[in-house]
Amino acid sequence: MSESESTGGEFEREPAPKSSLLGFKSFIGMYAGEHCAGTELMLGPLFVAAGVTAWDLIMGLLIGNALAVLSWMVLCAPIATRARLTLYYQLEKICGRGLVTLYNIANGVAFCFLAGSMITVSATALGVWFKFPMPGLSDTYPNSVGWVVAVAALGVVVSFVAAAGYSMVARFANIAAPWMVLVFLAFGFIGLREFMNETGAEVNSLASFWELAQNDIWKGGEPLGGQSKFTFWHVMFFAWFCNMAMHIGMSDLSVFRFAKKSWYGLATASGMYVGHFMAWISASILYALQLHRTPENTDVLPGPLADNAAGIAGLICVIIAGWTTANPTIYRAGLAFQSIIPGASRFWVTLFTGLLVTIVGMFPGVAMGLLGFVAIYGLILMPMGAVIFCDFWLLPKLGLRSYYAEHARLPINWAAAVAWLGTLAICVGLVKGFPDVMIGDVRVFEIYFVALPGWFIASALYVGLSQVLQSSNPAEAA
Repeated sequence: MSESESTGGEFEREPAPKSSLLGFKSFIGMYAGEHCAGTELMLGPLFVAAGVTAWDLIMGLLIGNALAVLSWMVLCAPIATRARLTLYYQLEKICGRGLVTLYNIANGVAFCFLAGSMITVSATALGVWFKFPMPGLSDTYPNSVGWVVAVAALGVVVSFVAAAGYSMVARFANIAAPWMVLVFLAFGFIGLREFMNETGAEVNSLASFWELAQNDIWKGGEPLGGQSKFTFWHVMFFAWFCNMAMHIGMSDLSVFRFAKKSWYGLATASGMYVGHFMAWISASILYALQLHRTPENTDVLPGPLADNAAGIAGLICVIIAGWTTANPTIYRAGLAFQSIIPGASRFWVTLFTGLLVTIVGMFPGVAMGLLGFVAIYGLILMPMGAVIFCDFWLLPKLGLRSYYAEHARLPINWAAAVAWLGTLAICVGLVKGFPDVMIGDVRVFEIYFVALPGWFIASALYVGLSQVLQSSNPAEAA
């Protein structure tokens, strides 16, 4: 029996063979389905709650999403289509079994929290149908038995789809994505129509839309409910870095190892501009309409928002959209945990991961703080992406050996360990130690920004320490 067969046929510890490669269309559907999802009805409203202006939102999303697509195309996909290894096996060859185990635990837990927030989103649609109490913007814990049961039921379904493997995840996304895109587009047009009815405005040109957007939808002002104030820079960096773990952090090596060509990284634009542009804007409009009608109702609940806009179709969209995002996220988390115990069945490990995700989904505080959590989770995983990039491209050009831990049989590559943990310590130190450094109205060392200098810090640390480590063991590096 081959290793891939023993672990469920997903080639966790060997390069993906040509027979398993997928076409461009599969990646368009997957990224459109994953990023035009239930969480967009969470993130869009949070921009409004953060007091963003119309100009800052539109321009920040246009530029930030372009940078995200380029990050997939330039950093992640070229390595994925050359090595064709999962993130976790490639890191094991670079970092050593001991260090990668610690990383995989951190990675898997982060993915569990992210997927859990997606289950939370879907559960808000069931709350409208079954009329059980749902959490508010400041709630952390489950507030009703109905809520717990709804999250549990959704978690079971999503976990079984993810456990079936990447092909099933991609097939599910391709079926659901086209319909969901149309519903999200409808959300935006319906919200605009209702705003026109409420304000008496006429939107018959770009100029009239812009006037409504500035005066009634994204008005700026003070943030709501303890949210941070967002500017253009916050929006741009958030759009770029909200998926940092996937592109700069290289988690999507596990996905693009199935791509025939590296330029398939362009497929991520289907998620960025359909999901992280159109869907965020549509969701923002619905939430702004809610605040316009009842300013005291600051709850960010995707289910009621979708129901008020599109009725049953909106509720079904929220449920399925949560599934299409949670499916690949649980799949990634399952691979992270399965790599810790290579002989374990990926199917059963993924089901166990789904159980953890379901428990997280019962606590709404994760989803309500999604803007901050996504920034933190990307920061945690970013340094290892820099390590992979430097190990694959730079070390050979400098006469150093790639995959050094595998070659020297090291349990821990200390160059990678210091680059990862040292970069995190420096970035946290910048955020905590220099909170008052300002450029205009923007704090320079805010959690949304420090990952950019952090990538260069991690790269410099890894290359420099690799030179020291390998020069001290010339026989092993030869």
